[in-house]
Amino acid sequence: MKAPLSVAIVAKNEADRISACIDTLGFADEVIVVVDDSSSDETLSIAQSHGCQTICKKWMGYARQKQFAVDMCRNQWVLILDADERIPDPTAEAIQRLLDPPDPEVAAYSLLRKNILHGRWIRRCGWWPDRVLRLVDKTRGAYSHDLVHEQWVTEGAVKEISLVLEHYSFRNYADMLDKLQNYSTLAAHQMFQEGRSASWWTPISHGAWMFIRTYILELGILAGFDGFMISILNAGGSFMKYAKLRELRLSGLS
Repeated sequence: MKAPLSVAIVAKNEADRISACIDTLGFADEVIVVVDDSSSDETLSIAQSHGCQTICKKWMGYARQKQFAVDMCRNQWVLILDADERIPDPTAEAIQRLLDPPDPEVAAYSLLRKNILHGRWIRRCGWWPDRVLRLVDKTRGAYSHDLVHEQWVTEGAVKEISLVLEHYSFRNYADMLDKLQNYSTLAAHQMFQEGRSASWWTPISHGAWMFIRTYILELGILAGFDGFMISILNAGGSFMKYAKLRELRLSGLS
Protein backbone atom coordinates (compact mmCIF):
# COMPACT_ATOMS: atom_id res chain seq x y z
CA MET A 1 0.00 0.00 0.00
CA LYS A 2 1.40 3.39 -0.97
CA ALA A 3 2.65 5.47 1.97
CA PRO A 4 1.45 9.11 1.97
CA LEU A 5 4.19 11.72 1.79
CA SER A 6 4.65 15.01 3.59
CA VAL A 7 7.12 17.73 2.59
CA ALA A 8 8.71 19.92 5.27
CA ILE A 9 10.20 23.27 4.27
CA VAL A 10 11.90 25.77 6.57
CA ALA A 11 11.98 29.28 5.13
CA LYS A 12 12.89 32.85 5.93
CA ASN A 13 12.49 35.77 3.50
CA GLU A 14 12.07 33.42 0.53
CA ALA A 15 9.29 35.25 -1.31
CA ASP A 16 11.31 35.22 -4.52
CA ARG A 17 11.96 31.45 -4.43
CA ILE A 18 9.25 29.68 -2.43
CA SER A 19 6.73 29.48 -5.32
CA ALA A 20 9.18 27.72 -7.62
CA CYS A 21 9.84 25.17 -4.88
CA ILE A 22 6.18 24.49 -4.07
CA ASP A 23 5.24 24.26 -7.74
CA THR A 24 7.35 21.09 -8.02
CA LEU A 25 5.59 19.37 -5.10
CA GLY A 26 2.22 18.49 -6.57
CA PHE A 27 2.95 14.79 -6.00
CA ALA A 28 3.04 15.23 -2.20
CA ASP A 29 0.06 14.58 0.05
CA GLU A 30 0.95 17.42 2.43
CA VAL A 31 3.26 20.43 2.27
CA ILE A 32 4.18 22.22 5.48
CA VAL A 33 6.11 25.48 5.41
CA VAL A 34 7.60 26.58 8.72
CA VAL A 35 8.43 30.26 8.53
CA ASP A 36 10.78 32.04 10.88
CA ASP A 37 8.71 34.67 12.65
CA SER A 38 11.18 37.43 11.74
CA SER A 39 10.57 37.07 8.01
CA SER A 40 9.81 40.49 6.58
CA ASP A 41 8.52 39.56 3.12
CA GLU A 42 5.53 37.69 1.68
CA THR A 43 6.86 34.14 2.16
CA LEU A 44 4.00 33.20 4.47
CA SER A 45 1.16 34.50 2.30
CA ILE A 46 2.67 33.02 -0.87
CA ALA A 47 2.90 29.57 0.76
CA GLN A 48 -0.70 29.88 1.97
CA SER A 49 -1.88 30.85 -1.52
CA HIS A 50 -0.40 27.58 -2.78
CA GLY A 51 -2.47 25.60 -0.27
CA CYS A 52 0.38 24.85 2.14
CA GLN A 53 -0.03 24.55 5.85
CA THR A 54 2.06 27.35 7.33
CA ILE A 55 3.45 27.77 10.82
CA CYS A 56 5.34 30.73 12.26
CA LYS A 57 8.04 29.65 14.68
CA LYS A 58 10.71 31.66 16.44
CA TRP A 59 14.10 30.69 15.06
CA MET A 60 15.69 27.93 17.16
CA GLY A 61 18.69 27.09 15.01
CA TYR A 62 18.91 25.01 11.83
CA ALA A 63 18.61 21.56 13.39
CA ARG A 64 15.84 22.34 15.86
CA GLN A 65 13.83 24.35 13.32
CA LYS A 66 13.96 21.52 10.78
CA GLN A 67 13.13 18.95 13.44
CA PHE A 68 10.10 21.00 14.42
CA ALA A 69 8.96 21.09 10.79
CA VAL A 70 9.32 17.31 10.49
CA ASP A 71 7.44 16.79 13.75
CA MET A 72 4.55 18.90 12.44
CA CYS A 73 4.07 16.59 9.45
CA ARG A 74 1.19 14.15 9.81
CA ASN A 75 2.71 11.42 7.61
CA GLN A 76 5.43 8.93 8.50
CA TRP A 77 7.48 9.57 5.36
CA VAL A 78 8.79 13.12 4.97
CA LEU A 79 10.75 14.85 2.22
CA ILE A 80 12.84 17.62 3.78
CA LEU A 81 13.60 20.61 1.55
CA ASP A 82 14.88 24.16 1.64
CA ALA A 83 12.94 26.87 -0.16
CA ASP A 84 15.73 27.20 -2.73
CA GLU A 85 15.41 23.57 -3.86
CA ARG A 86 13.27 22.01 -6.60
CA ILE A 87 12.11 18.45 -7.36
CA PRO A 88 12.30 17.60 -11.10
CA ASP A 89 9.43 15.54 -12.52
CA PRO A 90 11.47 12.30 -12.94
CA THR A 91 12.51 12.51 -9.29
CA ALA A 92 8.92 13.11 -8.16
CA GLU A 93 7.74 10.08 -10.10
CA ALA A 94 10.51 7.89 -8.73
CA ILE A 95 9.79 8.95 -5.13
CA GLN A 96 6.17 7.91 -5.56
CA ARG A 97 7.31 4.49 -6.78
CA LEU A 98 9.67 4.13 -3.80
CA LEU A 99 6.75 4.61 -1.42
CA ASP A 100 4.38 2.24 -3.23
CA PRO A 101 4.91 0.46 -0.90
CA PRO A 102 7.98 1.58 1.07
CA ASP A 103 10.78 -0.92 1.69
CA PRO A 104 10.51 -1.86 5.41
CA GLU A 105 14.29 -2.37 5.53
CA VAL A 106 15.03 1.25 4.55
CA ALA A 107 14.66 4.12 7.02
CA ALA A 108 15.91 6.94 4.78
CA TYR A 109 17.07 7.73 1.26
CA SER A 110 19.84 10.04 0.11
CA LEU A 111 19.58 11.93 -3.18
CA LEU A 112 22.05 13.72 -5.44
CA ARG A 113 21.83 17.51 -5.45
CA LYS A 114 22.68 19.74 -8.40
CA ASN A 115 23.97 23.08 -7.12
CA ILE A 116 23.14 25.88 -9.55
CA LEU A 117 24.71 29.35 -9.55
CA HIS A 118 23.85 32.11 -12.05
CA GLY A 119 21.70 29.61 -13.94
CA ARG A 120 24.57 27.15 -14.40
CA TRP A 121 25.08 23.73 -12.84
CA ILE A 122 28.42 23.87 -11.00
CA ARG A 123 30.15 20.50 -11.36
CA ARG A 124 33.49 21.57 -9.86
CA CYS A 125 34.62 23.10 -6.55
CA GLY A 126 33.39 20.06 -4.61
CA TRP A 127 29.79 20.96 -5.49
CA TRP A 128 29.23 17.71 -7.41
CA PRO A 129 28.46 15.02 -6.57
CA ASP A 130 26.64 16.43 -3.55
CA ARG A 131 24.72 13.69 -1.74
CA VAL A 132 22.08 14.74 0.77
CA LEU A 133 19.77 12.67 3.00
CA ARG A 134 16.28 14.08 2.53
CA LEU A 135 13.61 11.38 2.24
CA VAL A 136 13.11 9.94 5.72
CA ASP A 137 10.90 7.81 7.89
CA LYS A 138 10.45 10.29 10.72
CA THR A 139 9.74 7.53 13.25
CA ARG A 140 13.24 6.13 12.79
CA GLY A 141 15.51 9.14 13.08
CA ALA A 142 16.02 12.75 14.12
CA TYR A 143 18.28 15.71 13.48
CA SER A 144 21.67 16.01 15.15
CA HIS A 145 22.21 18.92 17.54
CA ASP A 146 24.99 20.54 15.48
CA LEU A 147 24.80 24.33 15.21
CA VAL A 148 25.76 24.15 11.53
CA HIS A 149 25.79 21.43 8.86
CA GLU A 150 23.04 19.61 10.75
CA GLN A 151 22.35 16.05 9.64
CA TRP A 152 19.47 13.61 9.88
CA VAL A 153 20.62 10.67 12.01
CA THR A 154 18.65 7.52 11.29
CA GLU A 155 18.27 4.39 13.36
CA GLY A 156 17.89 2.20 10.27
CA ALA A 157 19.39 1.58 6.86
CA VAL A 158 20.08 4.47 4.47
CA LYS A 159 19.83 3.74 0.75
CA GLU A 160 21.69 5.85 -1.78
CA ILE A 161 19.66 6.53 -4.91
CA SER A 162 20.54 8.37 -8.12
CA LEU A 163 17.52 10.70 -8.02
CA VAL A 164 18.38 14.38 -8.37
CA LEU A 165 17.08 17.53 -6.71
CA GLU A 166 18.04 21.00 -7.92
CA HIS A 167 19.51 23.58 -5.55
CA TYR A 168 19.51 27.30 -6.35
CA SER A 169 21.51 28.04 -3.25
CA PHE A 170 22.73 31.60 -3.86
CA ARG A 171 21.09 34.54 -5.57
CA ASN A 172 24.44 36.30 -6.04
CA TYR A 173 27.91 36.72 -4.54
CA ALA A 174 26.56 38.95 -1.77
CA ASP A 175 24.26 36.10 -0.75
CA MET A 176 27.27 33.79 -0.60
CA LEU A 177 29.12 36.29 1.57
CA ASP A 178 26.21 36.56 3.99
CA LYS A 179 26.09 32.77 4.33
CA LEU A 180 29.87 32.70 4.88
CA GLN A 181 29.53 35.07 7.81
CA ASN A 182 26.60 33.22 9.35
CA TYR A 183 28.03 29.71 8.98
CA SER A 184 31.53 30.67 10.13
CA THR A 185 30.08 32.20 13.30
CA LEU A 186 28.01 29.10 14.05
CA ALA A 187 30.94 26.77 13.28
CA ALA A 188 33.24 28.77 15.54
CA HIS A 189 30.77 28.56 18.43
CA GLN A 190 30.35 24.83 17.90
CA MET A 191 34.11 24.26 17.93
CA PHE A 192 34.39 26.46 21.02
CA GLN A 193 31.77 24.33 22.79
CA GLU A 194 33.76 21.23 21.81
CA GLY A 195 36.83 22.66 23.52
CA ARG A 196 38.84 23.25 20.37
CA SER A 197 41.35 26.07 20.02
CA ALA A 198 43.21 27.96 17.28
CA SER A 199 46.62 29.61 17.20
CA TRP A 200 47.41 32.73 15.17
CA TRP A 201 48.45 30.69 12.14
CA THR A 202 45.46 28.31 12.15
CA PRO A 203 43.09 30.61 10.20
CA ILE A 204 45.82 31.34 7.64
CA SER A 205 46.77 27.71 7.06
CA HIS A 206 43.16 26.50 6.86
CA GLY A 207 42.14 29.34 4.55
CA ALA A 208 45.08 28.76 2.22
CA TRP A 209 44.50 25.00 2.12
CA MET A 210 40.80 25.46 1.40
CA PHE A 211 41.58 27.67 -1.61
CA ILE A 212 44.12 25.17 -2.96
CA ARG A 213 41.70 22.28 -2.44
CA THR A 214 38.70 24.01 -4.04
CA TYR A 215 40.41 25.82 -6.91
CA ILE A 216 43.12 23.31 -7.81
CA LEU A 217 42.31 19.83 -6.49
CA GLU A 218 38.54 20.12 -6.99
CA LEU A 219 39.07 21.86 -10.35
CA GLY A 220 37.36 25.14 -9.55
CA ILE A 221 39.77 26.61 -12.08
CA LEU A 222 37.64 24.95 -14.80
CA ALA A 223 34.43 26.61 -13.58
CA GLY A 224 35.34 30.10 -14.78
CA PHE A 225 34.93 33.19 -12.64
CA ASP A 226 32.21 31.51 -10.55
CA GLY A 227 34.72 28.78 -9.72
CA PHE A 228 37.24 31.39 -8.62
CA MET A 229 34.67 33.18 -6.46
CA ILE A 230 33.50 29.93 -4.87
CA SER A 231 37.12 29.06 -4.07
CA ILE A 232 37.83 32.51 -2.59
CA LEU A 233 34.68 32.43 -0.46
CA ASN A 234 35.31 28.86 0.69
CA ALA A 235 38.78 29.98 1.77
CA GLY A 236 37.31 33.03 3.47
CA GLY A 237 34.77 30.92 5.31
CA SER A 238 37.46 28.57 6.58
CA PHE A 239 39.68 31.50 7.60
CA MET A 240 36.87 33.30 9.43
CA LYS A 241 35.72 30.14 11.20
CA TYR A 242 39.09 29.69 12.88
CA ALA A 243 39.66 33.42 13.36
CA LYS A 244 36.35 33.65 15.21
CA LEU A 245 37.23 30.57 17.25
CA ARG A 246 40.51 32.21 18.26
CA GLU A 247 38.62 35.39 19.13
CA LEU A 248 36.23 33.42 21.34
CA ARG A 249 39.14 31.73 23.13
CA LEU A 250 40.91 35.05 23.71
CA SER A 251 37.71 36.62 24.99
CA GLY A 252 37.22 33.70 27.35
CA LEU A 253 40.68 34.23 28.82
CA SER A 254 40.28 37.98 29.32
